[in-house]
Amino acid sequence: MRIVRDIAALRAAAAAAGPLAFVPTMGSLHAGHLSLIRLARSHGGEARAVAVSIFVNRLQFQPHEDFDSYPRTFERDCAMLEAEGVELLFAPDESVLYPEKQQFKVDPGPLGEELEGRFRPGFFHGVATVVLKLLNCTQPVVAVFGKKDYQQLMIVRAMVRQLNLPVQIVAGETMREPDGLAMSSRNAYLSAAERAEAPRLHRLLEMVKQGMHPDEALAQLRAAGWKPDYVEVRRRQDLAIADAGDKERVVLAAARLGSTRLIDNLEY
Repeated sequence: MRIVRDIAALRAAAAAAGPLAFVPTMGSLHAGHLSLIRLARSHGGEARAVAVSIFVNRLQFQPHEDFDSYPRTFERDCAMLEAEGVELLFAPDESVLYPEKQQFKVDPGPLGEELEGRFRPGFFHGVATVVLKLLNCTQPVVAVFGKKDYQQLMIVRAMVRQLNLPVQIVAGETMREPDGLAMSSRNAYLSAAERAEAPRLHRLLEMVKQGMHPDEALAQLRAAGWKPDYVEVRRRQDLAIADAGDKERVVLAAARLGSTRLIDNLEY
């Protein structure tokens, strides 16, 4: 695996490797990330190599959030990527992607202000901007994003479509622990007691899928000591509020357990 730190070296390595399938990450890798890498390998189309990025993007964190404490496990991550046969790792310093103040940012439109955007103002401006920069840097033919961050996936797809970017976006299914908890780097923040409680979020989404009203799920989370931000049923196609005629839906939720904010979703 070749590790590159700057854009010129990345483009030279990409030219030598051939068309790329790309998986952007913030590091602290787990089995969910590895499933996306395998998907990139199997659904890469004309791609001849898999590239991964590791970059913790300050632009998508609010001042009070966990940018400084976000898990950084670079050596472990590299070993995992090597074991998966990844050909190219782009691991830039912040000064490489942001050599000057980033005044040009991608506006994700109205969808960026809903759900996660309501509780993390500016989050999707930061996400869309760094994803566009990474796609410009790597110039892949395929890029893989997980359904765990469902709203992010929808925004990236819309950005690629509306800006006519020459890349295919492939969606990977959410990987879960045996008890149903969605895999996330932030699960490492959970205490033992919180980790035992955490699968409740997924169980309640399953109940909403079976007909429970989202307000009841919110009430049950609060009763169990969570601080929920939202549990909402949306139309899969565009994340508009679902009505009776919508057959393809997704229920999305975000809630804080102790100091850890967890998100999850289920399609149905």
